[in-house]
Amino acid sequence: MTTTEAVILGIVEGLTEFLPVSSTGHMILAEALLEMKKSSVTNVFIVNIQFGAILSVIILYWKRFFQSLDFYYKLAVAFIPAAVLGLALSKFIDRLLSSVTTVAVSLLVGGIILILVDKIFKQQIDDAAHDEDTVRVKKRNEFGVEVTSEQLKEIKVSWKQAFIIGCFQTIAMVPGVSRSAVTIIGGLTQKFNIKRSAEFSFFLAVPTVTAAAAFKLLKEFDTIRGTDIKLLVTGNVISFVVGMLAIKFFIELISRFGLKFFGYYRIIVGATILILMHYGYKLEIAG
Repeated sequence: MTTTEAVILGIVEGLTEFLPVSSTGHMILAEALLEMKKSSVTNVFIVNIQFGAILSVIILYWKRFFQSLDFYYKLAVAFIPAAVLGLALSKFIDRLLSSVTTVAVSLLVGGIILILVDKIFKQQIDDAAHDEDTVRVKKRNEFGVEVTSEQLKEIKVSWKQAFIIGCFQTIAMVPGVSRSAVTIIGGLTQKFNIKRSAEFSFFLAVPTVTAAAAFKLLKEFDTIRGTDIKLLVTGNVISFVVGMLAIKFFIELISRFGLKFFGYYRIIVGATILILMHYGYKLEIAG
């Protein structure tokens, strides 16, 4: 892997990690288009540079992320299904990371599902446009005078809701599905509006992606050389910066327009890849 390839993959990761289009799927496609050779290092890179994008969540939402111990416990419950299945199916998942066909089909089917979800949960999508991030609360100051101040809304989630959303997240182990998409849909099924579903998806990404990145790094640690570390750092820095921009764009977009535009995008990309492959255009990752 070259520095240029690391930068390109970092940009792709930062742009797509929080969009319901599958960051892993897009990085696999980018690998194929760049005609990169598959290796244990590239597998580590694809998983590990997601950590840079995740750091952008902590920076942008640090006040809400560090809201209460109870919230962390709920995140832990949501994380458990992915942790259990991820360990059990790690070899199978690694094989799927080489399949462009899997990505294309997942993008296409996922796009159709997003368009349907946009219709089914239209009210919860519309409600997000009127959901303010702060609430006005009255309290008495040190002089006993009642004052009004604005506070950030806490994300309220029950144990059951957290676990169900976590179960949805396991579907994203198939490349091209999109962790963001399935967890947002999971949140919508639990009566969250789309804005709060997206934010919970961001927060759930922190333990999920951190654990996946650490596990992959430890598993393949002996294969990593000094130059590989430099590439990992480069990719993470790029994905962090681009991720900061992408989060703001995404929240604004889904609050106004919902998920259907991402659905159309997925269908176009997935169908285009399948058509190209059908007519003999080689989109594969060399072993």
